[in-house]
Amino acid sequence: MRHRKRNNHLGRKTAHRSAMLSNMATSLIMHKRIFTTVPKAKELRKFVEPLITVSKEDSTNSRRLVFSKLKNKYAVTELFQTVSQKVGDRPGGYTRIIKTGNRLGDNASMCFIELVDFNENMLGEATTKKAKTRRSRRGKGTGAAAVAGTKAEESKEVKETNKAKKTEAKAKVEKAETKEAEAKSEVATSEEVTVTEEVKDQKAETESSEAKEEVKNEVKEDNVAADDQVDTPSEDKA
Repeated sequence: MRHRKRNNHLGRKTAHRSAMLSNMATSLIMHKRIFTTVPKAKELRKFVEPLITVSKEDSTNSRRLVFSKLKNKYAVTELFQTVSQKVGDRPGGYTRIIKTGNRLGDNASMCFIELVDFNENMLGEATTKKAKTRRSRRGKGTGAAAVAGTKAEESKEVKETNKAKKTEAKAKVEKAETKEAEAKSEVATSEEVTVTEEVKDQKAETESSEAKEEVKNEVKEDNVAADDQVDTPSEDKA
């Protein structure tokens, strides 16, 4: 049983555990993200977040406190110059743990632990999300009067929306009627054009047939006249 055991000792003695957490915190501050197991990441969060809070006040005392934990002057300068300036407006919660599954071999649960303000992809997604608005009835009175007022406002809004919908529906119906009338007029004009074309074709056919008949009649008359001319000289010779 784990009575009164606040921290996970991670199977190590105190000196080994403190040295390991110090090295992991240094790597996290320098690289902004490290890959480790979930229990170590949870203990590292408890170790490094108080140091980041101390680094918000850039003084000799705070630098000495952080150096006593990290034992690395490059990590201390990085923490006070870049990390503390970027995290200055955040009131805690400087790290994020992202689980990545289990490790092959011993099946240990693995994760990333990173500084929140240095992941540009996650920050971009957070800014694109819309801020949620919350309605409250404070300031409008209490009791039945406030409820009645809110109901009246809601009914007014509903009526206005219904009116807007009705006007939109009427406009759509009018547009549809005008489109139908235009379509009918177009169909009528097209039918008239086809009728006139048919009449013209019939007239042309009749004229062509009449012309053919006239030509035939002329040809017949010419043939008859030629036959008469051929017959007359033979009678004279006789």
